[in-house]
Amino acid sequence: MRGASTGERSRPVRGTNGRSRVRSLRRLLAAVVEKQVALLTRYWINTVTMLVTTYVFFALIFYGGQAVAGPAIEDSLDGIVVGFFLFTATLAAFFGTAQNVQREAQWGTLEQLFMSPHGIGRVMAVKSVWNVGFSIVVALALLVVMLVTTGRDLTVDVVTVSVVTTLAVSSVLGIGFVFAGLSLLYKRIENVQQLMQFAFIGLIAAPVADLPWVVGLLPLSTGSGMLQTAMGDGRTLLAFSTGDLAMLVGTGIAYPLLGYLVFRLCVRRARRLGVMGHY
Repeated sequence: MRGASTGERSRPVRGTNGRSRVRSLRRLLAAVVEKQVALLTRYWINTVTMLVTTYVFFALIFYGGQAVAGPAIEDSLDGIVVGFFLFTATLAAFFGTAQNVQREAQWGTLEQLFMSPHGIGRVMAVKSVWNVGFSIVVALALLVVMLVTTGRDLTVDVVTVSVVTTLAVSSVLGIGFVFAGLSLLYKRIENVQQLMQFAFIGLIAAPVADLPWVVGLLPLSTGSGMLQTAMGDGRTLLAFSTGDLAMLVGTGIAYPLLGYLVFRLCVRRARRLGVMGHY
């Protein structure tokens, strides 16, 4: 009876621990969302400026292209809209992830993340989930404005566009984790991050159809090609080939895992060098 009662007591403890972890993770997610929303609303001028600047940049491309190329730009306008939509989501996710550590270091709160019961890794992972979700919301809002501005009639299947964009942008999180780790070691790397914008443009415009098994393994490339097809030709998610879907899911999972591994190695080295709290 004593053994049975001990066994009966141990099972609820394990279940309770599992439920407590879930509740703790929910509280962490809620805290991250509350903090990010507070930053966006409290510094609303910066938020509005970011949105307006992004749209003005697209308007310059659109109206400037019309002035230079005239009617010829109509042939590539759909690709410009889709590409700029993915580019916006990519930049929001990448810079959000890469700058998390830099801002915490500037604010003097980086050490608190390491003392958190969740640890720096889990906190960064939850923040990355927010970054992806926020970037997609911003990109979708901008997409509506771009379609109104250009007068284009693209097919926007919410499920297809959301899934493809999420997996495409997730591949960029791996690069964001790498830069977040490097910022722990080298602190000021903002100028290097700015150069990544040109790399993202190249990845979005990469010819996936010509070299599907070479270019498709790069981040963003497969997702960009699938978005062009989905929004231009009206193809749904299940209408894509198994190879395309496997490539999209594979890059969307592999790159964040590899980037997170590099981030953990950078954290370990920063601790070994004693430069974690320095800025």
